Amino acid sequence: MAKSVETLEKSIKDAPKAKKPESKKNWFSWGLLAPVLFFFILMSVLPTIWMFGLAFYDYTLTSANKPKLIGFKNFTDFLANQQLAGSVSRTFIFLLCAVIIQTLLGILIGVLFWKNDKMPGRRLALTLFFTPMVVTPIATSLFWKFILDPTLGVINYFVSVLGFERFDTLTDQTLAFPTLVFVDTWMWTPFMTLMTLAALGSVPKAELEAAQVDRLPITRLIRTVIWPHAKFILGLGILLRTIDAFKTMDLAYVMTGGGPGDRTELIAVSLYRFAFKSFKLGYSSAVSVFLMFIAIALTSIYLYILNAKKKSEA
Repeated sequence: MAKSVETLEKSIKDAPKAKKPESKKNWFSWGLLAPVLFFFILMSVLPTIWMFGLAFYDYTLTSANKPKLIGFKNFTDFLANQQLAGSVSRTFIFLLCAVIIQTLLGILIGVLFWKNDKMPGRRLALTLFFTPMVVTPIATSLFWKFILDPTLGVINYFVSVLGFERFDTLTDQTLAFPTLVFVDTWMWTPFMTLMTLAALGSVPKAELEAAQVDRLPITRLIRTVIWPHAKFILGLGILLRTIDAFKTMDLAYVMTGGGPGDRTELIAVSLYRFAFKSFKLGYSSAVSVFLMFIAIALTSIYLYILNAKKKSEA
């Protein structure tokens, strides 16, 4: 009898103890997340909801009239506005030119650094090359505006020394828009180079070494070894640059102010004028909603393509 009691006590001691309730752990986790969630809701969610609401009102900040509910009139006026239609088309042209050029240059320069990983001074060269990416766009805009200045600019100084006539690309009807694309390319090509290096770094070395042993042609090496691993990171970089180029405002506003005429007035510059010059908050909210849905559409298209490729490879 005593032996059975001892066995029972021993089995009770050896039995797995019941887990403590995780309520304290959950409360601790939520406590850590609370400040981030608070600021996210305060600075992002609530302004977005407010913007959606204002888009359906005729509301001018400097007007004595009370906000008036007008339904979808702001959206129909926006779609019928030829000036804004021109801004949207210029924005898409700017986006396509900038992203395509930056992607091609980024891939070429990224492959150059990737293939020459033992190049003397490689780290210093990369550090200097990535510098434009970390400079604020406002500073970059002012920097290039002074360089291109027809009177005090460095470029025009050397042009005059060589005996040619000074020129002002920022007020030229033909050269102003390509100048913006050039400056944006100078600023963001390092980002696409960084994404290319990250994409190439994701390729397993074992597969590259096997391809070298098999002496695969460069086209087959890219198609069968490099591209399957690199395409997702590279695609993400293109998506981020597409969204960022679509909402470019500071570059055009500081360098040209949207001019000459409206040659460089992108949609974000037009939105700034309506919101902070004319104070048409209802109308500008409708334009903002339009831009937000375009950004969501671009992201959705990328995610759809990404998921479709994953399913086809599975």
